[in-house]
Order: sequence, then structure tokens, then C-alpha cells
Amino acid sequence: MKRKISRGIYKQMQKFADLTQIMILKGNMARAKKCFSIAENLFINGNKETKTAISNVYLYSVSGMMELKHLNTEKLLPNTLKREYIKQINAF
Repeated sequence: MKRKISRGIYKQMQKFADLTQIMILKGNMARAKKCFSIAENLFINGNKETKTAISNVYLYSVSGMMELKHLNTEKLLPNTLKREYIKQINAF
């Protein structure tokens, strides 16, 4: 049962990343920022698995698209997600 729940959080984070990307592509930055705020809240208050899913699926997916579109991650990402993003790009 736990394994099924584990896969579910990753699928949910991918759907949430897709929604955030759609908001960015439509130019609805207010909604995109709201999505980032929700993701940050989940990252701060979630369990280890939730944090991993946000970092490895959500943030990776959304930040990649933001880079392709040359969007300023400094302005869009809340502080905690920004620090996690910096960790990711410095890991390579």
C-alpha cells in the first residue's frame, strides 16, 4: 500500500507542475505564483517523501521550462524553492 501512495505523490506533483507550466505559458503569472506558494508550503511542511517529490518532479519540471523561456527564477520562485533550485543547478 505504501508503494502505491509513493507513486501517487509523484504523479500528483507532475500534474501540479503541468498546471503551473500552463499558467506560465498563458502569461497568468499571478496564478503561477500562487502555485509556487502552494508548492513552497508543501515543501516546508510536508514529509520527506513530499519534499523529494516537489524537488525531483515539480521543481525540476517547472524550472526547466522556465529556463527554456528565459524567465527570471529569482523573481518568480519563493525563497525556499529558490534555495532548492540553486542546490539542483549546483549539483551538476
